[in-house]
Amino acid sequence: MPTYVFAYRSAATGYTPTPETTAAWMAWFEGMGDQLVELGKPTIAATTIGNCSPDDTQLGGYSLIKADDLEAAVAVAKGCPQLDRNGGVEIGELGDVPES
Repeated sequence: MPTYVFAYRSAATGYTPTPETTAAWMAWFEGMGDQLVELGKPTIAATTIGNCSPDDTQLGGYSLIKADDLEAAVAVAKGCPQLDRNGGVEIGELGDVPES
């Protein structure tokens, strides 16, 4: 089963974790069950390269999950509490690094 990375994009200004938002995140993570490979960590400093819409969002953290395919990973991501706060989730299937 493939592994997917969720990169959380927080609204660029105004987000401070509260007990309520922390509880929403933990409930979402717990609901993933065995699909959650790595809870991940929040970011404490961030920058971007390329087009990551820094006017609207900033990197908020990441998680790794297992899913049957990209569509299934997207279905899991749709429950992310960040979506209710003008944030987003970037979803990518991880591959192997080719040996040289």
